[in-house]
Parts: sequence; C-alpha cells; structure tokens
Amino acid sequence: MKETNKSLLAGLAVVIATVVLVGLVGLMAIHPQKEIVAGEADASEYRVSNMVPGHIDSIYVQEGTRVRKGDTLAHIASAQVAAKMQQAESARSAASAQSRKAQGGARRQQVEMARQVWEKAKAAEEVYGKSYERVKALKEKGVVAQQKLDEVEAQYKVAQADCAAAEQQYLMAREGAQSEDIAAAAALVGQAGGAVAEVQSYLDASYLTAPCDGEVVELFAKVGDLIGTGSPVASVLDMGDTWFYFAVREDRLGELTTGATVQVRIPALGEETYPCTVRRIQAMASYATWRSTKVNGQYDVKSFDVKVVPQGPIEGLKPGMTAILL
Repeated sequence: MKETNKSLLAGLAVVIATVVLVGLVGLMAIHPQKEIVAGEADASEYRVSNMVPGHIDSIYVQEGTRVRKGDTLAHIASAQVAAKMQQAESARSAASAQSRKAQGGARRQQVEMARQVWEKAKAAEEVYGKSYERVKALKEKGVVAQQKLDEVEAQYKVAQADCAAAEQQYLMAREGAQSEDIAAAAALVGQAGGAVAEVQSYLDASYLTAPCDGEVVELFAKVGDLIGTGSPVASVLDMGDTWFYFAVREDRLGELTTGATVQVRIPALGEETYPCTVRRIQAMASYATWRSTKVNGQYDVKSFDVKVVPQGPIEGLKPGMTAILL
C-alpha cells in the first residue's frame, strides 16, 4: 500500500512539474525576454602633424601620458627654416637702415657743402653780371665789338643757371628725402617684417602641441626620424568628447527620439547607470543592417545608428568599452 502511495505521489509530482514547465514556456512565448541592446564607447581622436620637414629632435611624452591643451609633445629641428630666418632678419635690418636714412635726411656736412657750392655760384653770377654790364656800356660807346658782348652775355647766363641749380641742390639737402622715398623705405621695412613673421610661424610650428585635454594613445615616430610635411607624429584622444553608438533595429526604436534622455550601463565600470542624450538617429547601410522577417509573413527590418552623448563626464571610461542601452 505504501509503495502504491509513493508511486501516485511521484506521478503527481511529475504532472505538476510538467504543467509548471509548460506554463513557463507559454509565459515566455507571450512575454519574450527583452533583448539587450549593446553598443560601444568612442571618443574624438586628433592626429598631431608637423608643418615643416625636418628631423625629430625631442619627444616629451609617452603613450598613455595625460596632457593639457597646449602642452608640448615634440620638437622638430629644421636647418632650412633656421637659414630662412637668418636671411629674413638680415633683409629686415637692411630695410630698417634704409628707412632711418630716408627719415633722417642728408648729413649736416652734406647740407653745408651744398650751401657753400650755392654761395660760390652766387658769387660767380655776380662777377659775370658786372662784367656783362661793363662790356655792354663799352659796346654802346663803340669801344668793343658785338662778339665780345655776346661772349660775356653767354658766360653770365651760364653763371645764372649754375647758381639756380646750386640753390636747388642746397634746398633738397636741407629738406631731406621726399615723402614718397620715406614711404617706400617704410614699406620695405614692413615687407621684411612680414617675411620674418612668416618664418617665425614655421619655427613656432616646429613645437608640436596638444590640440586638447586628453591622452596620448599612440606615437608614430621616434627621436631622430626624418619626417615630411604633414606627417603624423602623435595621436591624442579627447576624453572630453565621448559618445556611445548602438545599432538598433527599427522595431526596437520605441521611445528613442533625438534629444531624449536614456540610461546607459557600462559593464566594465559596474552596475551604475549614466544619463545620456540621444544625439542622432540615422539609418545604417542596408547591405549589412537588415534582417528578413518575411518567414513570419511580416517585413524586412532595418537597423539604425543611434548616437548618445553622456550628460556628464564618466570616470574611467575608455573608447571601445561595451555599453548597454537600457
């Protein structure tokens, strides 16, 4: 009798377990478990390149070094740029000397010499003028021939012209250079200064600096390497500009709209969730993002690229970490 009861209890237990299992299966079929939408963290990355060719003289950081915007990462030495700077500075010095000369005018000795030449010409004009008057009076009395008067008159006119020319030379020496000459000299100084500033910009650019606060993630060269214009030297990750991207099927978009707030969990950082803002929802390329559901008599489902941005800094976040969209 006891054996019969045990058999009945065992059979009843099996029936109950079967009913419970079937019920759970049915419940799961009616309310399927929510699929996990996993994505990945990313951040802006800047490649620091050089403007002038040369060889790397120094590297002041290592991979993993935290840097601030403006910190010096490396220095590139360029003999060509140094030579151009020497030429530009020499040209600026010469132009400055010409400008000072134009602004200062003639020397005091030159002005005095021009005045003395004018005084000499005035004296000669006076002498020839008196000679002309005497010969002219004698000609009127018939004492000298007309030819003699013509000769003296010609000498007097030459003396007058010499005196006028000497006077103008003296006035020019006293007044100094013309305003046009001064302006031209000043323009040459400005041109030479511009050449110096241009070369100086190349010298400044030979010091490669961090474009943002972040972390040096990779160095592409080492000390002594010869690199050309535009060659990348280091890569800096901007941890202040991070985001998450998820591939979400269109039937799972639900309440996701641009500007909406969502919660994201990062398994590598624990169970804490972080509020984020949906920045962009964009259809992905169809060749790799659609899933056929026509076997159930429905339609093809596309995937959308959903980009969400943290509403605040997340300590310990690294690009490539897995993120869960809640």
